[in-house]
Amino acid sequence: MSGMRRREFILALGGAAAAWPRRAYAQAAMPVVGFLDPMWPDTGTADRLRGFRQGLRETGFVEGENVAIEYRWAESRVDRLSPLAAEFVRRQVAVIAAIGGSTPAFAAKAETNTIPVVFTVAQDPVKLGLVAELAKPGDNLTGVVLPAEATVRRLELLRELVPAATHISVFLDPANAADVASTVRDINAAAARSGLQLKILNASTAREIDAAFASFGREPPDALLVGPFSTERRVQLTQLAAFHKIPAAYPWRDFADAGGLMSYGASLGEAYRQAGMLVGRILKGAKAADLSVVRSSKNELVINASTARMLGLSVPPSLMSLAAAVIE
Repeated sequence: MSGMRRREFILALGGAAAAWPRRAYAQAAMPVVGFLDPMWPDTGTADRLRGFRQGLRETGFVEGENVAIEYRWAESRVDRLSPLAAEFVRRQVAVIAAIGGSTPAFAAKAETNTIPVVFTVAQDPVKLGLVAELAKPGDNLTGVVLPAEATVRRLELLRELVPAATHISVFLDPANAADVASTVRDINAAAARSGLQLKILNASTAREIDAAFASFGREPPDALLVGPFSTERRVQLTQLAAFHKIPAAYPWRDFADAGGLMSYGASLGEAYRQAGMLVGRILKGAKAADLSVVRSSKNELVINASTARMLGLSVPPSLMSLAAAVIE
């Protein structure tokens, strides 16, 4: 996405307030929320931003009316997170929403111990060292913990959609899985119970993903299971799966929106809604140190019916009834 198109997209997502604003919000006496995201501002962020703004609305705040949001995107460059967080500190925003994993949360934590910080993470924030405890986080951070990774359940749903699959390749990203060894142990146990043969492939970079697909040669697997993986790789993964005509199940809805056959995992839109509510409560006067970390519990199944038809698959009614969304 070119720089001009990206800027136009940001404007479309959040209106003029979503661009790199230079106007003074003081004249409207609106608090300013700094939104720090490690990814790119592309179509994959739309559902999450809707959730975040919904959470703000549920606590009485509407962007552009009584709260301003300044958006900063690290564009998948970890080295940009700290300078962007420092910019929010210099501007003395009311709250920093350091959303999208532990890396932005730690970047914001390192820059300020006074401005409240709200995070979303997949791992236990106490074990990570972000907060002292879930019920009373202490300091200036609180946030949302995503549900436990659902790789085994994703495997079960994939088998239901592709019952003939017996040889399944599993993509794991060591940089994103909280506990790769535990994930491998759980899915191997589930596969043994079902008589499946799994091949574990570790990949993080674009080059490693290309190499993994190239390794299939003339004998591709019957299906592909993707564990916790950065949404940055969603287009590459879904396009390669489509090229090789391999049915695949992914962890986040972003993958299904990008053309993936199905996804099952934490509802990021719901997690961002809960983060927005925490930000709203802080804007109303609550202290981050006193706001319990929220455990998000919503997982969602999303099916891309168009991709299913392309692969010659018939989605059983049992899966259709479970789906939170069906993409046509």
